[in-house]
Amino acid sequence: MTGGERTTGIDRLGARTGAAHPRRRTRTHQEAPVRYGMNPHQSATLVGDGPAIRSGAPSMINYLDALNAFALVRELDELTGRPAAASFKHVSPAGAAVAGEVDAVARRLWNVEGVAPGSLLSAYVRARDADPKSSFGDVVALSRPVDRDTADFLRTVIADAVIAPGFDDGVLEVLSAKRGGRFLVFEADAAAVLPTRERREVAGVTLEQDRDTADLAAALPAGELSDAARTDALVGMATLRYTQSNSVAFVHEGAAIGVGAGQQNRVDCVRLAGEKTRTWWLRRHPLVDALPAVDGMRRQDRLNWQIRFAGREMTDRQLQEFTSLFGAEAAAPYDDLVWRREWVPRIGAVTMVSDGFLPFRDNVDHAAAAGARVIVEPGGSTRTDEVVAAAAEHGITHVQTGLRLFHH
Repeated sequence: MTGGERTTGIDRLGARTGAAHPRRRTRTHQEAPVRYGMNPHQSATLVGDGPAIRSGAPSMINYLDALNAFALVRELDELTGRPAAASFKHVSPAGAAVAGEVDAVARRLWNVEGVAPGSLLSAYVRARDADPKSSFGDVVALSRPVDRDTADFLRTVIADAVIAPGFDDGVLEVLSAKRGGRFLVFEADAAAVLPTRERREVAGVTLEQDRDTADLAAALPAGELSDAARTDALVGMATLRYTQSNSVAFVHEGAAIGVGAGQQNRVDCVRLAGEKTRTWWLRRHPLVDALPAVDGMRRQDRLNWQIRFAGREMTDRQLQEFTSLFGAEAAAPYDDLVWRREWVPRIGAVTMVSDGFLPFRDNVDHAAAAGARVIVEPGGSTRTDEVVAAAAEHGITHVQTGLRLFHH
């Protein structure tokens, strides 16, 4: 990564400079029209410099997703020294990950046999696989220049945009052709120095605050976690810094596999993130992984059926359709909870990170049920002693950072 100060803000990303691309390259200056605002009936304008637009015409939400997502992956890369990726939807990550081993189930599903554990592609596959139902039509953020393998993979998934700090030779042509030229390609400057203050206007009132530059690594007490758990804690903390609060993330081997975002109470965040984590792991169970192939079924449709089956979330009508597609034998274990209960504890090391303190012990009970072995939270609640005691009952390592990471 290019040097420079730690960059964790969301309000401005500089445009990358360099020779113009033979297709279309525009750079936004001062005030520039945006395709539309939050909704198509709202006009919008971009004020100031933004990332270079290499293809397509972004809306306001596209910009918000891209700017937040790139800030996240840039920080993950700086914290870990590994390529990072995020799959963003509606200004929160559906998944985020640093480069690492792609398990056998994901390699087969995404057709990436042979993907290198240290590659940029491995980071995005792991991020996309966290919650592929939510990642449908995502904004892809990558911390390193897009290589040909990653570009070829992006051609195969339903995504709306990509933001990255550069592109290898020939990659822009590949990406610009996606969706008949409507695929959005942003180029951000990884060396951009962000302002120390950020502003927001609501109902005619302008609010200004310091950009959140708290040192995440320094907030983790030394010596309390293994190197692997510490990496997972950093991935979770960085992910939540760019997730709509209240938020909780479950992290496994450098990938945020369950993100609960934007809930009005803490325990619902934990339950939502925990359910996503359980579903991610249950998709690896042989009963789910080995569902019969259905001629003509697209990968995303198969994924959606696996998620509904693993999470036990089908309506009666969907269960009938599932049975007609996959057969009565495949559908028979759907209501059986035993295999799910036996499989969940086998997930291994999982770290749960919370952007705010845990107010009651029920958060810990739900976290334990989803496989958490480490909990990282700010602490400081009037009931933190009860939370600590509950963690000890479950054999969970409890870490207090003293650092709240709200994001709105």
